[in-house]
Amino acid sequence: MKKKRLEIEYSFDFELIGIISSAKGYKLAWEVNHIMGSRLVRQPDLTVLLDKDSFASYVYYAFENEVNVLKLFRNKPNEADQIKNLLVPEFPHFDYILLTQGEAHMSSNRLQELLKIFLPSN
Repeated sequence: MKKKRLEIEYSFDFELIGIISSAKGYKLAWEVNHIMGSRLVRQPDLTVLLDKDSFASYVYYAFENEVNVLKLFRNKPNEADQIKNLLVPEFPHFDYILLTQGEAHMSSNRLQELLKIFLPSN
């Protein structure tokens, strides 16, 4: 029997930017608001089902208008016993993940430069 392989290229209209910072989430959201001219607002915690009996919750802030979507997620869960369950396991060394979509996504290189300048480093 002859085997066939299906190859699919996915295209994403968003970008994830990893941020290393010792700042609290609200301070980081304030800095991003200052840089981007946005208004990130604290949302109810994002709850993720890890397996049939356990959950992890993550702090996040969101801003959305006609042309932009910004979401700032804390990569580590709120629960101390779930610390190994990162929100984005591919980015274990990042404290926060910034999702950009729309015009913010299109100018993400400039955003990364501004974040490097304005955010406090460890």
